[in-house]
Amino acid sequence: MRHALTAVLERNTTFTTDFATEPYEAGWAGEARWFVRTLELEGDAPALRLTAQISPDGLHWCDDDESTAQIATEPGMVSLRVREFGHWLRLRATLTGGDPQAKVLIYLALKS
Repeated sequence: MRHALTAVLERNTTFTTDFATEPYEAGWAGEARWFVRTLELEGDAPALRLTAQISPDGLHWCDDDESTAQIATEPGMVSLRVREFGHWLRLRATLTGGDPQAKVLIYLALKS
């Protein structure tokens, strides 16, 4: 029987600078999917670039070389798939544009 878990890592949080989610230990899972719902994206040509990161220890990070970064330029939902990762996951976000601001919900869905 497969196991599944969905964790809400950010709920209606507004960011004005680059950020990363808190590390999430998921060594038991065989696959993961990030869901990012952008509720508001404001500023001069704002964009939110999302990159999945992996870690063996939750301290030292690298971008996942198999998942494709997603870019949000308007409110809506984007998703990133992660497979064959180490034990720890996090999501790195880069805000671009003039005086950008993004209000987001971030979910991490895991399956064994």
